[in-house]
Amino acid sequence: MPIETEVKVKVASHDAIRARLRDAGAAHYATVLEVNTFFDTADRALLAAGSGVRVRHQRDVQTLQEKATLTYKGPLLPGAVKRRDEAEIVIDDHKTAERILRGLGYLPTLSFEKRRETWLLDRCHVELDEVPHLGCFVEIEGPDEATIQRLHDRLSLHGKSIKSSYAALLVDHLDQHGLPRDAVWFEPARLNDPR
Repeated sequence: MPIETEVKVKVASHDAIRARLRDAGAAHYATVLEVNTFFDTADRALLAAGSGVRVRHQRDVQTLQEKATLTYKGPLLPGAVKRRDEAEIVIDDHKTAERILRGLGYLPTLSFEKRRETWLLDRCHVELDEVPHLGCFVEIEGPDEATIQRLHDRLSLHGKSIKSSYAALLVDHLDQHGLPRDAVWFEPARLNDPR
């Protein structure tokens, strides 16, 4: 199974990072709005094992093309950066995939929107992410820890590397503020909801 290797850092804004990416000759790949829906058993067995199953539906904000994926993520592996087993396939119909998961006994536990810009530089994907309630983040995913660290330094990213997933960060935030856990959307209402 492929290993996802990445670094995630919280930032106040994407403006400075976007400018550094342009100056470094990075290629802008896409800007999308995503809806990520996580599934688990009723007793939260996947969460207890540090694993997850996700259906992601995204719409490119410029071309309006849509894409959906089904992803399994395993527990975190030891190391300085976030590493975990990941298996992902492109699916034709996110709603049918969700029906299949429900039929197998998995229940939706959390859905949330995310805005994502993807840039390509030095064999890495640099993701400029925004999540409701949580703010802005930069993720660098690459072939190995050394390549990621070099790009991290080149982009002058500061702040502590975050190993928690957006889903885990959101659940913590929602619980701390007494907010419902089922769905988290950008405000105002989802005019561009890709579901």
